[in-house]
Formats: sequence, structure tokens, C-alpha cells
Amino acid sequence: MKKVLLAGESWMSYTTHVKGFDSFYTSVYETGEKWLVAALKEGGYEVDFLPNHLATEQFPFTVEELKEYDCVILSDIGANTLLLPVPTFTKSEKMPNRAKVIRDYVMDGGALLMIGGYLTFSGVDAKGKWHDTAVQEVLPVEVLTVDDRMEHCEGVRPVTIKEHEALKGIKTEWPEVLGYNKTIAKPEAFVAATVEDNPFIAFGTYGKGKSAVFTTDCAPHWAPPEFCEWENYNQIWQGIVGWLTD
Repeated sequence: MKKVLLAGESWMSYTTHVKGFDSFYTSVYETGEKWLVAALKEGGYEVDFLPNHLATEQFPFTVEELKEYDCVILSDIGANTLLLPVPTFTKSEKMPNRAKVIRDYVMDGGALLMIGGYLTFSGVDAKGKWHDTAVQEVLPVEVLTVDDRMEHCEGVRPVTIKEHEALKGIKTEWPEVLGYNKTIAKPEAFVAATVEDNPFIAFGTYGKGKSAVFTTDCAPHWAPPEFCEWENYNQIWQGIVGWLTD
């Protein structure tokens, strides 16, 4: 059974409620991995889910540790989460650069998939910050250095433009999404699907390994319920990860 490491797809919210003279606070922890994980498990993959607050300390620090996985998925996780481990941020201790570890893992035969969100690619206020990391070297698209979110509250429809074995059997009529991360395809990229003429799904090979990007979310809000419940949803992820790990 092939193993996948999914990092990201979690968040904590802290809300202040003001009612006249009085106020109180509530907090909630939420995750958005369930649709993606279910799709991969249906395809026979074993998935380790590492939410953002744990990834800071628990994401592998060496290529050897990453090689326990056939594929690494980064979904809605900012580069700072991996570049600022606790010993470095709090004690100024030197630690391995995990962006370089991911790059070296791919170059040595590993597989990488980056999925869109507010903190992947460039993201909200450019806080995703993946452009200036070694991960950029093994992505089939160029990450922007500015806020790259293309918000479409009215909905926008992806379009398949080239046949690729990873998307074999996927209907050409995609459901609409509510936004995506704008990127620029590299010359060597195989862009299989676009959204507003920008890369939506793209593939690349680097060294001995492979990578792919999916520039919208795998869960709400950018991927609305009708997208996550689409009959081809599971097949998309099984096809992409299947090509990456073949």
C-alpha cells in the first residue's frame, strides 16, 4: 500500500462576541481534509494527516524520513510553518531547511503535490511565501510574489485543454469553483487544465521525481459542496497521485 503525507488543511478560529456591555469569546478548531483523504483511501492509499499546528514540529526534517512516503501533499500550509521550527524561532537554533528537504526528496525520486488555498502558492497577502523557497524549483508553475488569490464569488469553470493519463476518464465539464491561486506555467510544464487561461492542473518531472499542482482548494470554500460531491472528485485525486507515484 502506497503512503501519502498530507500536511496542512487545518485552522483555528477565535471569535469575540459583543452583546451590549458584555462580551465573551469562543474558539474552534476545524479541518478540511476529509474529502481528499476519503478519495485517496478509496484508491487504496494510506494517508497520514499532519495538520498545520503539528507540522511545525512533526513534518520530517530529513529526506530519509520523507522517503517513508510515496507522495507529499502540501495543502493550505504556508512556507513559514516549515521554515520556522520552534527551536529556530524561540532559541535561534539552526535546523534543517525543510523546503530544501522537500526539493531534494523530489529530485531523488519522490512525488509532490501542491493544492491551492489561502496559504499555498503565494496566498492571502502573499503570506504563503512559497516562491522564494527551494520548493519552487520542483513545481511546474512559477509562484507569484504578490497576493495571488483570484476570488470568484460568482463561480468560474475550469477547462480541460490537454489529455493526460492522470485525468483519464474525467468529464470535460468541470463544476465551478469559487477561486484559485494564479500562477505562471513553466516552459517544461504539462498544463492539462486551465481556469481563465491560468494553470489549474499542471504536471512536471524534476530529477528522478515528479510534481503536480492543483490551484484551487480540495474543500470549501473555493471548492464548494457541489465540487466536493462531484462524481469525478475521487477519481481526480486518485489519478493525480497515481501518476505521481507510478
